[in-house]
Amino acid sequence: MRRPRFLNTILGVVIAAGCAGDPASPLEPQAQASLLGGLTSTVTGVLLSCTPLPASRTSVVIGSAGGVVDVGPHRLVIPKGAVSQPITITGEVVSGNVNSVRFSPEGLKFAKTAALTMSYRNCGGIGMLLPKKIAYTDELLNLLEILKSVDLSDQKMVTGDLKHFSRYAIAF
Repeated sequence: MRRPRFLNTILGVVIAAGCAGDPASPLEPQAQASLLGGLTSTVTGVLLSCTPLPASRTSVVIGSAGGVVDVGPHRLVIPKGAVSQPITITGEVVSGNVNSVRFSPEGLKFAKTAALTMSYRNCGGIGMLLPKKIAYTDELLNLLEILKSVDLSDQKMVTGDLKHFSRYAIAF
């Protein structure tokens, strides 16, 4: 469903007004500047605001047969052939006002795309009205890339394709 142009403008003003000047804002800085009429960014999006999840950490050895890493309410599915030899994969839920997960070893690349499914059952705000996506972020939660994602809104989950490890969060 397409939103009328004026609704996009209203959403932008509401988001910008609610987040402008707030250093804890989940609004990505480049997107904030864009919404306020300033500079634009090649990666646009806003991180979904959530109540903090408890920090958790899980390590699993994954081999060429693939496997699953469950960390908190999130799940990473690594397909057969994605890694050539056994490797210990660690997933960490990073507690904060956005749902974020960090995987290591940092920079690990897959021969086949892995699927990350993240829950947003603990989230709210205006972002709940819009399709959710998984975003690749840096450690300061700056958006680096929006992943190809599918919003499973009836389950309050979003799934995205991962090709490498780093930190990921839910955006809209």
